[in-house]
Amino acid sequence: MNKNTLTRIFAMTAAGVALAGCATVQNPDPRDPWEGFNRGVYTFNDKVDRAVLRPIAVGYTKITPQPVQSCIHNMFNNVADIWGAANSMLQGRGVDAINTFGRFLFNTTMGVAGCFDVATANGAKRIPNDFGTTLGVWGIGQGPYLVLPFWGSSTIRDTAGLAGDFVGNQWTSVGAIDNVPLRNSLYGLLVVDRRASLLSASDTVDRVALDPYSFVRDAYLQRRAAMVLGNKAGDTNNLPNYDEDGGDNGAKPAGTGTVPAGPGIGGAGAGTSAPAPARQ
Repeated sequence: MNKNTLTRIFAMTAAGVALAGCATVQNPDPRDPWEGFNRGVYTFNDKVDRAVLRPIAVGYTKITPQPVQSCIHNMFNNVADIWGAANSMLQGRGVDAINTFGRFLFNTTMGVAGCFDVATANGAKRIPNDFGTTLGVWGIGQGPYLVLPFWGSSTIRDTAGLAGDFVGNQWTSVGAIDNVPLRNSLYGLLVVDRRASLLSASDTVDRVALDPYSFVRDAYLQRRAAMVLGNKAGDTNNLPNYDEDGGDNGAKPAGTGTVPAGPGIGGAGAGTSAPAPARQ
């Protein structure tokens, strides 16, 4: 694919998103003043997801043995815990930082480089974290809800936080790898793993939500607010949980609820606690 072809594709994408966002919505949700634009981008992301990402993710779950899928998923989560621990420290949540870094050490050693999540099996639940949450803890308001092309659900604050996450990733995760072909391959595998882990959640949204856009938006904003507030164990009423079986009735750290997945590679929120992919 030459440079001119890529340019045309991106130009068509930008035009499609712009045209899709021209519609206005009467009486939008105060948290979502750009709902007309956001719904257009949501529709665009959904079409891309159904045409490209979801088929690849389904194929991945069919041809890859479940133990291999779980190992890949756990290893990505394990290296992400380094940046998660750093954010907990930046937020002044020392206990969370120690617990998260302890999880990383335990899973790296006893879990064979993170292939097995032995920390969770021993009661040390994962605490998803990112720089958008850190900005919220520092007192920066979330701003309007925003759906990003290809990425999915976000807010103005979380979009700014993506820049911090990108920098952090260059030091603590896949971005730290110097071998460019290997690094890019791992980024691609990360996208496929993330989408595969959310197949069940997105299928649930398609099946039960009368308005998938509003359903995903409300769940995303509720979970992000819970992560910023740092709800302690027992405050589960403030954490959305859309597991079909009701999930675990025990206490959960902030942000460990399952979030319905919107179209996009990041729509569930950075640091998602989605389970490993299940065979479709």
